[in-house]
Amino acid sequence: MKYAIETYIVDSFTDKPFKGNPAGVCLLNQTLSNEQMITIAKELGLSETAFITQIKNQDKYSIRYFSPVMEIPLCGHATLAASKVLFEINPKINTIHFKNIQNLDLMIRKCGVKIEMEFPIYETAPQNVPDELLKALGIETILNSVFNKETKILLLEIESSQQLENLSPDFEKLKRSHDSINGVLITAPSHRTNFDFESRYFWPWSGTNEDPVTGGTHTFLAKYWSNRLNKKKMNSFQCSKRTGFMEVELISASKLLIKSEAQIVLKGELSI
Repeated sequence: MKYAIETYIVDSFTDKPFKGNPAGVCLLNQTLSNEQMITIAKELGLSETAFITQIKNQDKYSIRYFSPVMEIPLCGHATLAASKVLFEINPKINTIHFKNIQNLDLMIRKCGVKIEMEFPIYETAPQNVPDELLKALGIETILNSVFNKETKILLLEIESSQQLENLSPDFEKLKRSHDSINGVLITAPSHRTNFDFESRYFWPWSGTNEDPVTGGTHTFLAKYWSNRLNKKKMNSFQCSKRTGFMEVELISASKLLIKSEAQIVLKGELSI
């Protein structure tokens, strides 16, 4: 007997359809295996798909995220996408609580056309970078290199956001250049009006080659730039080909607010 899953594609961190970062959202009313969820993520072919199950009442849900390659513990754009769907189908609710596989309680609030997500803040520590990785990225000089252990992501700061925008990595060489990270995040101060910093995220180890707009990296990127700029509230721009934006605000030593918009571009039923 076939099982129909209400499924959406949502463009996150954008005010326009077909920009930002597309995520799949599957609303479940029965349990799926990990193998089934990763197969669905492969079928949709997006950087992440969120699988949502209602827990007890109208505003509490479990959320799990899968790339086409593996389960991802925490994902910003898929959380935003799932929130957009739930607020659209339940217009009377203004808050949502998501519980992820790490037992984090992610508080989500509706703010007019925007959605505000409460995420954890993570630390970074200095780490050396292999020359082969820099060559694969096409970068000759970096200003700083640090590592976040929770996400296993390497952060590299470079001088110019114009240089950042023009990067064209060799992804096969990049994947061979390191064997113990999930991805590499490149960042620079923004040259654009109304933005503080920019980034791009490459992760051929655990997802697609490039994630268009990445909320989860801001769990450590926001604090990194807060320390560099001496600011608690900042505007972030991701200068991938699709582009995207978000507001970030450090509200405590351990909590971060991420605020942006999302656009539902497709709704249907997936049969398994």
